Amino acid sequence: MFSPEGPRLRELAVQALSSVERGYDLLAPKFDHTPFRTPDSVLDATVSALRRTRPYASGLDLCCGTGAGVDVLRQVCGESVTGVDFSAGMLEVARERTSPRGLPVGWVRADARALPFGAVFDLVVSFGAFGHFLPRELPGLFAQVHSVLRPGGHFVFPVVAPPRPGSVTHGMLLGFDAVMRVRNAVWRPPFVMYYRAVRFGDVWRGLLGAGFVVRFGELSEFGRRGDGTPRVRLVVAVRASA
Repeated sequence: MFSPEGPRLRELAVQALSSVERGYDLLAPKFDHTPFRTPDSVLDATVSALRRTRPYASGLDLCCGTGAGVDVLRQVCGESVTGVDFSAGMLEVARERTSPRGLPVGWVRADARALPFGAVFDLVVSFGAFGHFLPRELPGLFAQVHSVLRPGGHFVFPVVAPPRPGSVTHGMLLGFDAVMRVRNAVWRPPFVMYYRAVRFGDVWRGLLGAGFVVRFGELSEFGRRGDGTPRVRLVVAVRASA
């Protein structure tokens, strides 16, 4: 699952025994060589979907990490792009890897649960970040996103269909979450990273509770499962116009 350039087992162990912020500071230089980074295929499909909706002026990549979502925004926004993350290490790598050509990017270190912006964005995206928040924190997180969007602004993110119960991938995710729960029961500070803790229903209810109008599309590039459901959905949450 890790490329040769990715972190070694000892490095992962040190990171896992740190706080989320410190762990990602340590992981940042090799993050793009891990399976934690959103695949380029999903990023490219999201760009295609956003281009079919409407033009956007200003965009925010929520929990931007090394800037993969910023690259998406630079292709669909016309005025400004901002990346926000609470890991200084991730932001440093993001700055270094972002091409100076194209739309300039502003980088902000902040907690997504207390965003330091007014209602100045037309589009907010996020890729693979929700597993770092406990389910009870999602309503507050979504309320923060709602507060930084202009009326009519969009909050967009892909959701990959969960693996089938009994599959190898399903077992691996269960095992990973179980290890993290044991780790957090016996070690402080906690490291919040649960692959199966975020449920589609919780996301939907949290968005509605924050005041969004929600619709579900799909990234058709990934096809459908045997039961006819999309392999990858695209959630589009809209802040209602004033």
